Amino acid sequence: MSRLNFLSRQDAIKRMNYYGRRGIPFFFLIDFDEKDCIVEEPGNLPADEIQFSFPSGGNYDEEPAVMKGTFAWEPHPQTIEEYSRSFDTVYKNLYAGNSFLTNLTCGTPVRTDLTLEDIFIHSRAKYRLLMKDRFVMFSPEIFVRISDGMIYSYPMKGTIDAAYPEAASVILNDVKESAEHATIVDLIRNDLSRIASEVTVTKYRYIDEVQTHNGTFLQVSSEIRGRLPEGFRDTLGDMFFRLLPAGSVTGAPKKKTVEIIREAETYDRGYYTGVTGYFDGKNLDSAVIIRFVEQQPDGTMVFKSGGGITFKSDMESEYKEMIRKVYVPFY
Repeated sequence: MSRLNFLSRQDAIKRMNYYGRRGIPFFFLIDFDEKDCIVEEPGNLPADEIQFSFPSGGNYDEEPAVMKGTFAWEPHPQTIEEYSRSFDTVYKNLYAGNSFLTNLTCGTPVRTDLTLEDIFIHSRAKYRLLMKDRFVMFSPEIFVRISDGMIYSYPMKGTIDAAYPEAASVILNDVKESAEHATIVDLIRNDLSRIASEVTVTKYRYIDEVQTHNGTFLQVSSEIRGRLPEGFRDTLGDMFFRLLPAGSVTGAPKKKTVEIIREAETYDRGYYTGVTGYFDGKNLDSAVIIRFVEQQPDGTMVFKSGGGITFKSDMESEYKEMIRKVYVPFY
């Protein structure tokens, strides 16, 4: 019997406001649909059901272990014909002008001898989260950070294999990738402007390396900053939920694009592409829930991944990117 206390959207907002107003540290987990939320003081969080390790804190302090020996990791992605049906739905809406950018995702069954706990313990990632018998996350993507009255967001859009010749130059000069990144930066800037002033892009399209068991990938990100009003912690929950769902895993315009996603995708995202984070009593740190493996009731594993689709997207390239992201960050 689970001892986790799942909250509705409204109750999660109220509890975040309560803790924020009183400067009480808390962990939070919000699914994509904002229906199953957890907002809990770390001491009340059952560590045998949820373990997390974030830059700002956690209830699991050990460094990722070095993976000894080999392991089975055999993705079984949907066929390109199956993927094309979802892609065509998205593209039809892009062509009609209903969206400028839509993040299309799908689930890939993986045959592996790794458990969720194995993946959690060995993954080298900025944000790691394990919900027992449910899922594991090893996300490199910050959602928002709040520090000293300033809010920062770091949308991540654009991925390429680092082994590709002149990979950094290729990804930065790719017209489709440039347009996709610009759209997301503009969306996040508008989102932050709803709750903050002096919103500006402080770093544009910088590259991070992501290590995996299949080699190194390059990811393109930007930094956007804004100033929060005095007393923002009193309404921390209201303010935070106004930013959801995360723009980098939905698209623009956000509301209509979410409708397109629900039409095009063939499964429920669940906690995938939701957000999670930690408030230390003064500052807040959060991540987008990507790089995600879910355990099904029959024990099989499904890796959820995807990418942004624009009018300039090539279906075969997007299909390959979705598969390329099915990895574990062991090295």
